[in-house]
Amino acid sequence: MERTFLMIKPDGVQRGLIGEIISRFERKGLQLSAAKFMVIDQELAESHYEEHKGKGFYEPLLEFIASGPVFAMVWQGDNVIALTRALIGKTDALEALPGTIRSDFAVHTNFNLIHGSDSAANAEREIGLYFSPSELVNYEHTIQRWV
Repeated sequence: MERTFLMIKPDGVQRGLIGEIISRFERKGLQLSAAKFMVIDQELAESHYEEHKGKGFYEPLLEFIASGPVFAMVWQGDNVIALTRALIGKTDALEALPGTIRSDFAVHTNFNLIHGSDSAANAEREIGLYFSPSELVNYEHTIQRWV
């Protein structure tokens, strides 16, 4: 079973969309295995976005992600990375397909509500930044055989 890292960003938290966003992944049949409500410090922000270092949007991105609480999560399921990215939608809200989280709720690219890992390697790296192995809960999701 595949795992991915998702994070509701400060704009999603401030707009009160945590429950709405989580419910979309639950209705899809995905399984939540860890969650943490937190404020990201500078060091964690830099580690999370290290691949963007040196780009023009890097510093504003660090400021934004540390500007308020986030809701960090680990989800699992078959094809979970591709499925969650499809549910999230493209980074630019104007390009996101109708019915996706970003199409339904985001207005600006800089305030796009949620982050989702884009590959298995990044999912593993990002999960390790936010969660220790003991924080990942494995349990039988009885509905899984029906999904």
